[in-house]
Amino acid sequence: MLVLALDSAGSACSAAVLRDGVVVARRRALMARGQSEVLVPMVGDVMKEAGLTFDHLDLLAASVGPGAFTGIRIGLATARALALAAAKPLAGIRTTDAIAAATDPDQRRNRLVMVVMESRRAELWVQCYDDTLAALGSIQALTPQQAAAAVGAGAVLLAGDGAGLVAPLLPQAMLAHDCDHVDAVQVARLAAQGWPDAVLPPEPLYLRDADVTLACA
Repeated sequence: MLVLALDSAGSACSAAVLRDGVVVARRRALMARGQSEVLVPMVGDVMKEAGLTFDHLDLLAASVGPGAFTGIRIGLATARALALAAAKPLAGIRTTDAIAAATDPDQRRNRLVMVVMESRRAELWVQCYDDTLAALGSIQALTPQQAAAAVGAGAVLLAGDGAGLVAPLLPQAMLAHDCDHVDAVQVARLAAQGWPDAVLPPEPLYLRDADVTLACA
C-alpha cells in the first residue's frame, strides 16, 4: 500500500510517503507558525523524491488533532483537496496516537504511556495508553498537576512536547526518546494499519474543558 500522510496540527510540519510501511520519502520541520507556506511544497518534495504521481497512491492520511486550531485546519484542508483531486480515500489519525506509536517498545515495556501535548493554554492535552498502545480512556485537557495525579505512583513513559511540564511532578517517570512532535511517518503507518475500519474520518478533533473527565488511573 502506498500512503501519503501530512501533519501540521502542532509545533511541527511534516509529509511522508510510505510503501507497505517502509519510508520512501519524508520531510519534517519544527515550526509553531507558517505551516500554510511550507506544507504544500513539502508534499511536492516527497512525491518528487518518491517518483510518484497522485494516481499511484492508495490512501492519503492527515492528523486531525488535538492540536492548534489553525494547524489542524491547514493540514486537513490540504489533504482533502489532494484527495478530492486524485479521487483517493482520506483517513484521519489522532495526533496523540501518532506520538504514542513513535515510542520505543523497550522504553514503554511495563509502563503506562502518557502523551502530553502543549495546548498553548493552562491545560495540556493528555492521552494515556498501556504498553501495547491500547488507549486508556479518552483524550483529556489537564493541568500538569492533574496529569501527574491521574497516573498515581506507577512507572510512566512521557512523550509529547508537553512532557517536560509533567516530568518534574513524577519522579518515577521516564522521557521518551525523540517523541516530542507528530511525524507524518507514524500518521501514514497508523492509517495503513487501520484502513478502512479503525481510522477516524478526516474531520477536526477539538477538545473543550466541559467534556473532560479523569480516566488515566
